[in-house]
Amino acid sequence: MGMTMTQKILAAHAGLPEVRAGQLIRAKLDLVLGNDITSPVAINEFEKAGFSSVFDREKIAMVMDHFVPNKDIRAAEQCRQCRAFARRFDVTNYFDVGEMGVEHALLPEKGLVGPGECVIGADSHTCTYGALGAFSTGVGSTDMAAGMATGEAWFKVPAAIRFVLGGKLALRVSGKDVILHIIGKIGVDGALYRSMEFTGPGLASLSMDDRLTIANMAVEAGAKNGIFEVDEVTMSYMKGRADRKFAVYKADADAVYEQTFEIDLSAIEPTVAFPHLPENAKTFSEIGEVPIDQVVIGSCTNGRLSDLAAAAEILEGRHIAKGVRVIVIPATMAVYKEAMKRGYLETFIDAGCVVSTPTCGPCLGGYMGILAAGERCVATTNRNFVGRMGHVDSEVYLASPAVAAASAVMGKIADPRVLMGEKEESK
Repeated sequence: MGMTMTQKILAAHAGLPEVRAGQLIRAKLDLVLGNDITSPVAINEFEKAGFSSVFDREKIAMVMDHFVPNKDIRAAEQCRQCRAFARRFDVTNYFDVGEMGVEHALLPEKGLVGPGECVIGADSHTCTYGALGAFSTGVGSTDMAAGMATGEAWFKVPAAIRFVLGGKLALRVSGKDVILHIIGKIGVDGALYRSMEFTGPGLASLSMDDRLTIANMAVEAGAKNGIFEVDEVTMSYMKGRADRKFAVYKADADAVYEQTFEIDLSAIEPTVAFPHLPENAKTFSEIGEVPIDQVVIGSCTNGRLSDLAAAAEILEGRHIAKGVRVIVIPATMAVYKEAMKRGYLETFIDAGCVVSTPTCGPCLGGYMGILAAGERCVATTNRNFVGRMGHVDSEVYLASPAVAAASAVMGKIADPRVLMGEKEESK
């Protein structure tokens, strides 16, 4: 019986010839990740267990991104604890103010993750790195502590769901629309503890940024991980970022999948997830008049250069609607710098937006964009749970950067194709 991509990676890292869904294994890790919220808990557990060394100082990454620059005393204390740990063990990949970024955008950009690797992170969106053909998944801080000390982790091998992609995305449609469409189709528990495996001829038309966005939100369908078949797009992205050798795993022809979904990319339209779950996906034929108060463009889902480019193209020469607040957050310092060179930041500022240093900030209701009761926000983030971005009576609508920018201009949830004169407004 054949194995899926995920199963092959796990078998290789467990030193086994094969693994099966449901099997418990102990696998070696290529990278262990933590941030300023989860790392302190892991450090406490690390010390409580009596560990006196890390397994590999170059295979641990700590990214200060959630409440950085520090929003309060507690955030400052958490970061100080992480800095002390990083100094004590000479952790190579420690990223703080001025050189950090939102972790799941920063690590791929730095070449710290790659095809065929096994990665854990004390953050649920660690599944992002499946876009590069890695097995990556979120874990608790206790698992992070054990991983930092031993370089290993326990896993239950997940069963898999296959998504065969065909066609090509239309103008103003992106990876965010694809994953919202899929979650709307299968639900927030539709891939519960499964591996979401993406393949098919449509892959060739998806940029790496599209893939990173899709893999990032696999966990929003309940998945253990999301993973893309490695191709030329993958290897082109890795070129110049990392010089180590990668193992490329393809699913066997007789690999077992619990379900297979055929997705025609050309049929997907701009999509918005209404409160309070990512599965509440609607296209513009289903959306009426929804006034908004705030727009957030950024996060580990959509804060990359192509995301800012999509928003800047729409905002160029326009101004956001009166009464709407717009926060733009480049995901990394490299993205920030390149966006500045290309004039995107000036476009945002001229349009009435505020531009922030990289941070998770408002995504998790941390700071820099907290919502009051009754307020509505269109966000390019990944979750719209009750109270996610502030008051429990506020509302978050998930969308692509193009939809977010168009909505900012119109003061309501808006179709970017209509704003740009590319589609007649539905009657």
